[in-house]
Amino acid sequence: MKRLTIHLFVLLIMISTVIPASMAATTSEPVPATAPASSEPDPAAVKAAMKDFKSLPRSERKSRLKEAKKMFKQYKADKKAGKEAETDQVLLAILAILLPPLAVYLKEGTINSKFWISLILTLIFWIPGVIYALLVVFDAA
Repeated sequence: MKRLTIHLFVLLIMISTVIPASMAATTSEPVPATAPASSEPDPAAVKAAMKDFKSLPRSERKSRLKEAKKMFKQYKADKKAGKEAETDQVLLAILAILLPPLAVYLKEGTINSKFWISLILTLIFWIPGVIYALLVVFDAA
């Protein structure tokens, strides 16, 4: 699920960057000014973006794909190098001690098996839940 969200995010960046003024005037649907409450993009917006992307010339599509791949590689390299905000890591560590399942949820971004394991360990006995949450929060992968 996380990979799908990242791929959709890259696709939207790819499509929305560097739209010529003539193409911007011909879009069929306006993009809402406020972001939706969930992290998933609006399906209608994705379809409209794909339609606009497919209507571009082949050379423009190739250049946008190349730029999006470069941005995604840079994002992955930054994440692997640990260039994320350190305050997030500190806050997640504090939450891992106080509320282990919440820290795991915030780190993962979704309710998945790691969240459920953390919840069960925390309900059975607090210390294993804290240890597991700290392992998930400080996981480099």
